[in-house]
Amino acid sequence: MNCILITSVLILLLGMKESLQQPPGGGGGASPPAYSTDWETSLRTKVFTNYSTQQRPSQKVIVHVSFTLLTINDLNIKEQLMSTTGYLTLRWKDERLKWNSALDGNDYSNVKFLFSTESYVWRPALIVENSISDVKIISDTNTPMRILSTGNIEWSPMGLYVVSCESDITYYPVDSQTCYVKISSWGYTSSEIDLQSKYSTISLGFYSPNGEWDLISTTSEASAAKTRGDFSFSSLTFTVHVQRRLLFHTLNTMFPVALMAFLIPMVFRLHPDAGEKIGFALTVLLAYAVYLTMISDSIPSTSFKPCYLSIYLVFILALSSISVLCTILVLNFNFGTDADPISSATRFILVSIVARLICWNRKSCRPKRKIGNSNVELVEDLQSSESTQEKGDSGEESDDITWQDLSNILDRGFFMLFSVIILLTTAMFIAVVFSERASS
Repeated sequence: MNCILITSVLILLLGMKESLQQPPGGGGGASPPAYSTDWETSLRTKVFTNYSTQQRPSQKVIVHVSFTLLTINDLNIKEQLMSTTGYLTLRWKDERLKWNSALDGNDYSNVKFLFSTESYVWRPALIVENSISDVKIISDTNTPMRILSTGNIEWSPMGLYVVSCESDITYYPVDSQTCYVKISSWGYTSSEIDLQSKYSTISLGFYSPNGEWDLISTTSEASAAKTRGDFSFSSLTFTVHVQRRLLFHTLNTMFPVALMAFLIPMVFRLHPDAGEKIGFALTVLLAYAVYLTMISDSIPSTSFKPCYLSIYLVFILALSSISVLCTILVLNFNFGTDADPISSATRFILVSIVARLICWNRKSCRPKRKIGNSNVELVEDLQSSESTQEKGDSGEESDDITWQDLSNILDRGFFMLFSVIILLTTAMFIAVVFSERASS
């Protein structure tokens, strides 16, 4: 019994001796120490010893850049600017900040990352080249940098980017716009920092749609190096292609404009004795003048490309002005008296030509009947025309044609003329502006 007890004690003592002889770093095949803040602090102290943020990591640093778009806040075509919210993701390698599993005899395998800020780690100096507000080096002291054991660094500064965007108002309000966010190095030349696009498109994983603009496509590519003085600087371009949503402007712009256009010929359907023809024509004219002012206030004051909507409004405004003059002419004819003779030229133009074109009465539009192999008019039409011819040759006036009849002929003629012109113009305008939407 004593022998067995003594043997057990000896085995226990030998086991304790072997465990005490294990190295503190976990040698002998044991697992590495668990992660702790003290363990990370020890690694941070060793890695950042003699580190300088003024020294770039290598002679030429390759920086991979990607852009994540969160939302399009506003696209103001009059001010020609686009406001977006997003963040850039920058990746580069700094050999001075890498570590292996055994550093100075300690195993740091369980420390996967170190985190720091731009105050303690070198970062590339970049600017938003086409920014129109807050033009400065991209900086975010609150966003940590993730440092891997291989020395690779990842940093994602977030920002509100307000950039210039040259607007194309040709097809407004059925328009599409292409805007750019241009990133360029600052201070470091292209031989010292090389910006490369990580992906071919902008990341849209967290994108929130805009109520006015529909995002169509995005691209990301390296652009030509920018030259400033005797040096060239690396540059990237992120492209955003958007298209305006139609519902709002269709209901509030295009439909009212087209509807008011068809009010212009309606002035010639009012009876001259009603006393409202001039007032109605002037009201439509002023309404179009107001709409033209409103449209002009919402588009940029540029002369590079015409706006089809402005051209359409100006044309309809001109027609409205002409309709006022035509209304005055109709009223002058309507209030003519028998004391004022009707000239033969006026009678010929309005009765013989215009009245037949617009089918003013049954006689002027009476069809020809086929008798035998020839087309002849009715006998009464021949007799009527012969009677009119004889009276015209003898200088006598026709008693059945009055100034009021001529006024009615003008009213109907102007109504049909203006209706056809406005219908064709409106159809052409709609076809032109929507052709761009169909092709995109």
